[in-house]
Amino acid sequence: MANKTQCFLLHFAGGSCYSFDFLKKHIHFNIEFIPLELPGRGKRSTQLLITDKKKAIDDYFQQIRTKRNRYQDYLVFGHSMGATLGLSVVKKMEAIGDIPSCLMVSGNSGPGIAEVQAEIKANQRHAMSDEGFKNELKEIGGVSDEVLENDELYEFYSPILRADFQLLETDNFSEKGIQIKAPIYGLMGTEEKYKVHIENWKNFTRASYHSETLDGGHFFIYDHAQRVGQLIEKLSQRSFAL
Repeated sequence: MANKTQCFLLHFAGGSCYSFDFLKKHIHFNIEFIPLELPGRGKRSTQLLITDKKKAIDDYFQQIRTKRNRYQDYLVFGHSMGATLGLSVVKKMEAIGDIPSCLMVSGNSGPGIAEVQAEIKANQRHAMSDEGFKNELKEIGGVSDEVLENDELYEFYSPILRADFQLLETDNFSEKGIQIKAPIYGLMGTEEKYKVHIENWKNFTRASYHSETLDGGHFFIYDHAQRVGQLIEKLSQRSFAL
């Protein structure tokens, strides 16, 4: 396995280690596919949910350290919440001398955008009523009508979603001043509200940066699994020039 590149995948709010299963058949055999997850869902459903961003970052950091093979290259891919947390996770990995070949981020225009911060401050989703929260989830997408309309399913998933939103909304811009040594590759959907800010990610790397937009909304990655898989393969190679 030493000739493989490790790919660590960080899920979106409400997601789990199963959230990237759709990508598996599009991942080359030279990639070791390693989806991670925060406590309180998936394989870690018996553990307490995390509502603190620093603890979530530390949790991902420790998972990667445990699973890392230093004889292999690696990259980190995060979607939405996973992209935000991934930046700080990579910074911590670099602090111990383990620099990834790339940080790949999707569905996220990067930390610190003023209008995004203002919206978060005015629209604390984790504290909304159930009715308001369901409407917000419908607008974002990614949560099935079955979950929103079935009381039992909603009661199961809503604490997970609220916890994830809380860790983001109560620590809005702790990434200020962060710059990583690894290159960053950004992806966003053409229908995403803040797609015009995708170039914001270049402020968080000292290396190269590149981005592209693909047709779709916030969860465009499901419609472009083959392209995402191709990028993971290319970006896993340190010789690949952005």
